[in-house]
Amino acid sequence: MLKKRIIVCLDVKDGRTTKGVKFQNNIDIGDPVEMAEKYYRQGVDELVFYDIIASARGRGPILELISDVASKVFIPFCVGGGISSIEDIRSTILAGAEKISLNSQAVKNPQLISDGARIFGNQCMVLAMDALRDPLMPSGYRVYINGGRIKTDLDALEWAKKGVSLGAGEIVLNSMDADGTKNGYEITLTKMIAQSVDVPVIASGGGGKPGHLAEVLTDGCADAALIASMVHNGTYTIGGIKNALDASGIPVRL
Repeated sequence: MLKKRIIVCLDVKDGRTTKGVKFQNNIDIGDPVEMAEKYYRQGVDELVFYDIIASARGRGPILELISDVASKVFIPFCVGGGISSIEDIRSTILAGAEKISLNSQAVKNPQLISDGARIFGNQCMVLAMDALRDPLMPSGYRVYINGGRIKTDLDALEWAKKGVSLGAGEIVLNSMDADGTKNGYEITLTKMIAQSVDVPVIASGGGGKPGHLAEVLTDGCADAALIASMVHNGTYTIGGIKNALDASGIPVRL
């Protein structure tokens, strides 16, 4: 059986790791390079690094910071935020990222997913989605961009399928309703999309205790769980979470 992955997300603003609730009230919580190294030593399977204001400010990724993180961790490392061209993708990979996460730019320029997959491989291209409950949408969820600031006309399920058809090799699915709440993942949303695409789906938003991860990795059919608050605030370690999942019968890399 394939092992389930635990992935730590570092949201970065102005070169510092930040954390908010439902995309609001972000506070500075530390140095991303030091935090990345700490989680790597704890045994995290992958790291995701999001520059949460790059797209809104219309600038590219901070390559020096990406390179500094990549020099400290020897696990898959995914970078998103401000990547709007093939040159951005190339320079980010050369700086040390294994995967490129496209969110706002994928919506604005879907061809970038296809071109990136063709040049660098599907395994490099990750479609990141911020979805919010909306009864007006066919699936019940609407896609937002620019760090949750801008509403789109895209239905979450349809956009997930479209992204995969364009060449995305993985989806990071963030529930804006659950983001930062530590009350559990959005199981309905995660399961719906995981069962509708043939690429791995990473659940994001709401992880607060190991039981939440166990639920989304089983009932939610997710291939991996993204976490932030529960380890950033020191409540849990990666090893402690993995031991709890292992005790629940969920296959993880110990």
